[in-house]
Amino acid sequence: MDYMKVYEEWLENPFFDEETKAELKAISGDEKEIKERFYAELEFGTAGLRGIIGAGINRMNKYVVARATQGLADYIISKGAQAKGVAIAYDCRNFSPEFADVAALTLAANGIKAYRFESLRPTPELSFAVRYLGCTAGINITASHNPPEYNGYKVYWEDGAQITPPNDTGIMDCVKAIRIEDAKTMDKEAAIAAGLYITIGKEVDDAYIAELKKVIIHQDAIDKFGKDIKVVYSPLHGTGNIPARRILAEIGFPNVYVVPEQELPDGNFPTVDYPNPEAKEAFALALKLAEEVDADLVLATDPDADRLGVYVKDAKSGEYICLTGNMSGSLLAEYELSQVAATRGIPEDAKLVKTIVTTNLVDQVAKAYGVEEEECLTGFKWIGRRILAYENEGRGTYLFGFEESYGCLIGTHARDKDAIVATMALCEAAAYYKSQGKTLWDAMIDMYEKYGYHIDAITTITMKGIEGIAKIGAIMEALRANTPSEIAGYKVLAVRDYQKDTITDLATGAVKPTGLPKSNVVYYELSDDAWLCARPSGTEPKIKFYYGVKGSSLEDGQQKSKEFEAKVQELIKSLE
Repeated sequence: MDYMKVYEEWLENPFFDEETKAELKAISGDEKEIKERFYAELEFGTAGLRGIIGAGINRMNKYVVARATQGLADYIISKGAQAKGVAIAYDCRNFSPEFADVAALTLAANGIKAYRFESLRPTPELSFAVRYLGCTAGINITASHNPPEYNGYKVYWEDGAQITPPNDTGIMDCVKAIRIEDAKTMDKEAAIAAGLYITIGKEVDDAYIAELKKVIIHQDAIDKFGKDIKVVYSPLHGTGNIPARRILAEIGFPNVYVVPEQELPDGNFPTVDYPNPEAKEAFALALKLAEEVDADLVLATDPDADRLGVYVKDAKSGEYICLTGNMSGSLLAEYELSQVAATRGIPEDAKLVKTIVTTNLVDQVAKAYGVEEEECLTGFKWIGRRILAYENEGRGTYLFGFEESYGCLIGTHARDKDAIVATMALCEAAAYYKSQGKTLWDAMIDMYEKYGYHIDAITTITMKGIEGIAKIGAIMEALRANTPSEIAGYKVLAVRDYQKDTITDLATGAVKPTGLPKSNVVYYELSDDAWLCARPSGTEPKIKFYYGVKGSSLEDGQQKSKEFEAKVQELIKSLE
């Protein structure tokens, strides 16, 4: 693609407004910036769109959003499913409301009803709304936990999960077939008058909250101990503030302290460099408040409230301890499965679903309660797809699903990870364990003692721009071409190459299929229940190395993990 020619076309074409042209004129002479904006179209991938906000074909802007929505509309019409409409939600990011309106009016111009939320809402509520309203699809304007300069566009299908095959490739093909100038739109007032632009809000909110309450197991413990538990919560300037506070207040947790500096929505995220509850820095203000009020647990949701970060207080030391996504997910899995077993019994066809880069600790949890565990590719949409399969097949009772990146789902009200239900469940667990004379950290240690000290971590390498994409590709090819016999002192037992759909036993040479869709992932099964997995991020210019080890104690596991990380860094440098 001749990026300079496309740049000049945007400057000259009367289709683009003067504000867009002024932004592009401001970078005249900056060939590198022009190339970054115009060397390729912002790819509509399996997760939709995600990119830096700005003018250009490789940026998030109203023209790119309209084109994506026109492609989605064409696909919906090709399936004869336009009568059911599309739900639209958006988060706190800059231009999110505007992009949501662009999408709604493009749908309306194609004769498809758009059910647009009146104000920002969490991702899991959009997932819920698609099924609650009986829509064909859903659109969520969000860039999740990306830095402030980003925004994004996710598409959901009628089951409430993000799009998977064959719908994802079908929609992508339709988007590729559309020129930006061909996207339709119509006047907002005309769309409202025609019944094609419908504002939604309270009714869906109330129904969503009612569904969350259905998964409560120990309301009795909440009634008795909820008032004694202090919770510090931060929505990180995002969508979680109102629903998280509402559910906790309604079920019986009156002592919730919201971080005031991070309470209100703000797409610039002024108090954090990176609005991600996985980042320790994002908790600085929350932990300060926790010390002041002597909180029992500290919670933070990311901007679209599908991920939950957690710190719990160790009553013995008085310190607040960070729970990784693997730790909090495993803790919730242990709580949910143990209490389902104790109160109503585990169904014969019970299922727990995790992603391939999620801790082996939860394997032991599932096994202990007689729950069949299934693995799927990274991305919660694959967990949502398994839930749909259980429903369609008439066999399989979904109890819990999670991925290491701070996302889980309890219940089937949504088909995406839900930080609001996780917030509720974790506070319920705190009340229950308090009734047993324990803290959440005590429960975590009990679980480690029961199943082994599995310590899991991730090393992420950022490689921006065109050169970065090439480097990431080269690293993945080098891993495929040179399988090591050992990594960090652990013997390599098997290699899973999800791109080639193979699992190779290194001792016997036997090869079998992974049983999962193809994906650019290489996974090493190691001795002593250790593992290492490499995969490029699907949403950011990064390559991620996930790994896990098992120790005889917390200290032993942490030391082994530290040593493993050093070896992983050496491996990365040798591949660059």
